[in-house]
Amino acid sequence: MHADPVTSPPASAVALSERREGVLILTLNRPEALNAFNRALFDAVREGLEAAAADPQVGCVLVTGSGRAFTAGSDISDDAGPEPEPGGKDPYDAFIECVETFPKPLVAAVNGLAVGIGTTMLGHCELVLAGASARFRMPFTSLGLVPEAGSTSTIPSLMGRQPAVHALLTSSWIPAEEAARTGLVWQLTSDEELLAEALAVCEQIAAQPLESLMSTKRLLLDARLPAARAARDREEPEFRRLTERPAHLEALAAFRERRPPDFRSLLG
Repeated sequence: MHADPVTSPPASAVALSERREGVLILTLNRPEALNAFNRALFDAVREGLEAAAADPQVGCVLVTGSGRAFTAGSDISDDAGPEPEPGGKDPYDAFIECVETFPKPLVAAVNGLAVGIGTTMLGHCELVLAGASARFRMPFTSLGLVPEAGSTSTIPSLMGRQPAVHALLTSSWIPAEEAARTGLVWQLTSDEELLAEALAVCEQIAAQPLESLMSTKRLLLDARLPAARAARDREEPEFRRLTERPAHLEALAAFRERRPPDFRSLLG
């Protein structure tokens, strides 16, 4: 297998891109932070997806992570990066809008941890493969928040209502085998074979006529997107409201002080 002649970003870039046989591989590349999303990474992945959407040589995009994690979610310890321009979109908002409307097949290869947006974004992927050591978590209630990214619609659609409700209400970890059993993951592989297996699937997809792929994706979006967007419209104001509430502030303080949160003190 050979790589198409494309210009790759430097190894220091927060997202790496490589094209192989009509597949664009986007690799989250903040391994020292378990690929947690800061503003720069939200922007870099969005820009990579936008470029892939416009490239007639790309029929499928594969997203994975470098190091031992897919992504640890949003980086609440790092505010680095430029603020959005006045009237401009927040990097997270622009990212999730790009992901949820991406016009070509989007496949995720989940290596290691997938926390927060690392799990909720999977509801907008066509296929999810995971290594045997992968673990998933949507920790929103443990942070005093509510789910994001339309996941109150997309995750129950993938996992079934009760497994999704349990995961969303308890903020509990989902092992790879459970994720595969419930439908959050389509195919489970060994850690060593994950990228090769995912790439083979993506190449099989990308070998089909692009017009047919994009028309099929559009029909899939027509069925999924209205409910996902309606869910996100409900989630976002509640999420913002709860960021100012005592439970979330206590969760942040506990994170910074490296201690368990004490929500009991908020009762009464």
